Amino acid sequence: MQAIFMGLPGAGKGTQAERIVEEFQIPHISTGDIFRAAMSEGTPLGLKAKEYVDKGQLVPDDVTIGIVSERVSRPDTASGFLLDGFPRTVAQAEALDKVLKEMGKEIDVVIHLNVDRGLLLERLTGRRICRSCGSTYHVVFNPPKVEGQCDKCGGELYQRADDTVETVATRLDVNIKQQEPLLQFYAAKGLLRTVDGDAEINEVFGQISHILRGVQ
Repeated sequence: MQAIFMGLPGAGKGTQAERIVEEFQIPHISTGDIFRAAMSEGTPLGLKAKEYVDKGQLVPDDVTIGIVSERVSRPDTASGFLLDGFPRTVAQAEALDKVLKEMGKEIDVVIHLNVDRGLLLERLTGRRICRSCGSTYHVVFNPPKVEGQCDKCGGELYQRADDTVETVATRLDVNIKQQEPLLQFYAAKGLLRTVDGDAEINEVFGQISHILRGVQ
């Protein structure tokens, strides 16, 4: 079962991915994680990626697909994987198809965790972080016992500059625009399944489980 997980920032992919891994015993392959691992391990592709990252430049598609290809070819993916954060463009999706075909694999399903933009704004702008210990809270979903104060160490809670309404709104709009061609690409291939991410966490997982069991 080779699956791709798509969703905007704040959609709850991380929470659902943990449960998918536990339920279906397939690895969650986050491109952010495998990039960091490749760079810290000093693999040839990791070192090449680091050159671009250190300069503040985008890592070229050929390097990115190379790192992803190495990861999806490891033994723990024999029963499948959940790919998260890649592909981001149609060109990357086509490259991924080619790489998987050479391995005798193919994408079975693309799960799109769809959440209302207004709800995403509420989720992302409500985050508060402790200046002292780094603990994370949310003014609505996970508030501290005392407003503005960390439960663990009593430190001051603050809002990151990139969590303001203006910054988050811009980030969401950029992601929505970037994601649309990819959703159309996978819909045309008959692989796209949309999940109502506005629902309660257990209900969302129920929707995802139903989809994944259908392609096992």
